[in-house]
Amino acid sequence: MLDTSTLSTVIAAKPNRAVVRHLSLHAQHSAIASIVWHELVYGCERLERGRRRSEVEAFLRDVVKPSFRILPYDEAAALWQGTERARQERVGKPRPFVDGQIAAIAHTQDLTLVTANLKDFAHFKGLRVEDWTRER
Repeated sequence: MLDTSTLSTVIAAKPNRAVVRHLSLHAQHSAIASIVWHELVYGCERLERGRRRSEVEAFLRDVVKPSFRILPYDEAAALWQGTERARQERVGKPRPFVDGQIAAIAHTQDLTLVTANLKDFAHFKGLRVEDWTRER
């Protein structure tokens, strides 16, 4: 499951070649969380009208939306996140709510979360994460 940070590297001024390569190999087996879709749309809507916004709109419409299943934040994800959020608070490592939602969807769907921000997801118990931005 792709995080916002991973997809953002594809539409950067200089796209991350490692991510582009991984996507060419794994796109058909990848998905995004509904929260990631929200972050992408929100980021696009915040851009001023112009060439860059048009490029991002086209990327979302022509690449992201038709290429990736958008997975919902459902009851199972809410249960896992509630439990995990309380555990993190008890050990003094609370994470942002949105990161918890993304982690919960990945975990309850038994998916690996692909993110450029490994540290943001390091404290989620049992969550598999990978970073495609670095060449191996």
